[in-house]
Amino acid sequence: MPKKKNKIVLAYSGGLDTSIILKWLQENYNSQVIAYTADIGQKIDKRKIIKNAKSLGVRNIIIEDLKDTFVKEYVYPMIRGHALYEGVYLLGTSIARPLIAKRQIAIAKKFNAFAVSHGATGKGNDQVRFELGYYYFGPKIKVIAPWRIWSLKSRTDLIKYAKKHNIKIPKDKKGASPFSVDDNLYHTSTEGKILEDPKKQAPEYIYQRTVSPEKAPNKPSYIKIGFKKGNPISVNNKKLSPAKLLKKLNEVAGKNGVGRVDLVENRFIGIKSRGVYETPGGTLLIIAHRAIESVTLDKKTMHEKDEIMPKYAELIYNGFWFSKARYKLQKIVDLKKNQVNGSVKLKIYKGNVTILSRDSKSKAYSIKKVSFEENKSFKKSKVNRFIMGAARKLRA
Repeated sequence: MPKKKNKIVLAYSGGLDTSIILKWLQENYNSQVIAYTADIGQKIDKRKIIKNAKSLGVRNIIIEDLKDTFVKEYVYPMIRGHALYEGVYLLGTSIARPLIAKRQIAIAKKFNAFAVSHGATGKGNDQVRFELGYYYFGPKIKVIAPWRIWSLKSRTDLIKYAKKHNIKIPKDKKGASPFSVDDNLYHTSTEGKILEDPKKQAPEYIYQRTVSPEKAPNKPSYIKIGFKKGNPISVNNKKLSPAKLLKKLNEVAGKNGVGRVDLVENRFIGIKSRGVYETPGGTLLIIAHRAIESVTLDKKTMHEKDEIMPKYAELIYNGFWFSKARYKLQKIVDLKKNQVNGSVKLKIYKGNVTILSRDSKSKAYSIKKVSFEENKSFKKSKVNRFIMGAARKLRA
């Protein structure tokens, strides 16, 4: 293992795994480790992070509040694109990694660090997402991925290493963990152990931000989401910052059992894995956004967006957020976003979301043209020519 006295920026959560990685980096690279934590709305204990890092001799502990940036610059563009991986996954973990990677490189450059490091495992997608971000913003900075190079192979090995180096082991981390959890303001993902067998039903106790539909209130909740230039700006006529808006929607949807997905997905690295995802507020946003577009955008624009969505979602899932391909598709997604203004009212009840109304000043939808009571604005004589043209294409 190389020995080099310099600085390494570690994506640090304060938990057992990243604390072990921190010590391992100090030990194997003879380096000063900078502990970096991006606050993107996950359950976070700042005191614990600082205390644990200091106990390992870390002098530079950086915790950044990126919640509004995360929602506005990463989540909202995905909502405008209606991004769903393999039809159901709203990409909550996928979209978080590019931002963290970008900031890690910025911190590394600020402190003149020679390397960055992360705690993603060797079988998962996150290692790819982190490292593509690193290489995009800091191609000359060394990337250290401990799970791919160290000799620690299991939870038992981690526990032994922690005991050897007097790293505090939380009581709930002793032995095998029942599942692995990742969360941010947009979603919570749960995977591993008990969920690895797709024949077994996911136990109710794994859900953290949504109640089961059966236990949801017996009365529905009603909510109105306002949009301006394609982005949500208000809830029930109250303007909110991106982070506060998503938090509000999470609360309303979560208590009504909305936003659960159980998916066996195809990972970028070529294996299948099962994940249980909770994206309550995001589910409301994507439904409401499609609804407001239905009365503000023309058919051609909407259908082009639908055609590119699978590729757009796959690029995000695979870690290509900063790629030219994703930027190119984002331009198509946002081509007419300035027209997407208005509000959508939703009814939320026991896991279901119903669109009640769409209100917009847009001229894309014409009541006169569709009304059974008015026939002057739509020339039916053109319909015969339209059908005959379609019939010729059918025979072609």
